Parts: sequence; C-alpha cells; structure tokens
Amino acid sequence: MTAVTSETVIDPLDQAVTDRTALIQLCVYAVDRARSAAVAERLAEGLTRVGVFALRPEGERFDPALHEAGGTVPTDDPALDGVIAETELLGFADRDRVLRTPVVTIYQLRR
Repeated sequence: MTAVTSETVIDPLDQAVTDRTALIQLCVYAVDRARSAAVAERLAEGLTRVGVFALRPEGERFDPALHEAGGTVPTDDPALDGVIAETELLGFADRDRVLRTPVVTIYQLRR
C-alpha cells in the first residue's frame, strides 16, 4: 500500500503578506516594550518606511471611533474641553487601515 501525500503550495505573494504582518506585529510589540525612547522612535521610523504610521493625536478633538479614552486631565480653558492632551499608548495604521487605536488622555473642563 502506498501513502498518498499532498503538499500545500503557498503563493509567494500570500506568504510575503503573512510575513509582513508578522513583522509589523513584532515591531509594534517591541515599540511598546522598549525601555529607551530612542529605540522606540527608531522602530516607529522603520515602520513608517514600510507604510505603517504611529498615531499620536495630541491636539485633535477626541473621537471615540478613532481613539480610546485612558483618562482625563482637568482644564479651565473651554476651548480645550474634549481635546486630546496626551497619547498614553501609540496607535498604528498600516496605510489607511488602523491596526490599533491610540489610548489617550483628554482635557475635561473643570466644573
């Protein structure tokens, strides 16, 4: 009796996309855990060169569809109410597809 085997043929383009996705995930993981700001920035710059952009929305108006609220900071300036004060955790987008939304601190008008 002869064993029948079938080899799965993987399209090189599909494999390249799979490999790119895995490398991006690894780099984002490394950015989050880098102890050096310079190393984290270098990784973010490298990601930018391949079309993956860090999302740092400071100064933008908070939008729950685009940002995750991590906390608030009080302000006496009504113009700052609802504006993002700081990015707690970078978000990332692969060209126009969001990979991870940024976690942000939002100015909230003191009552």
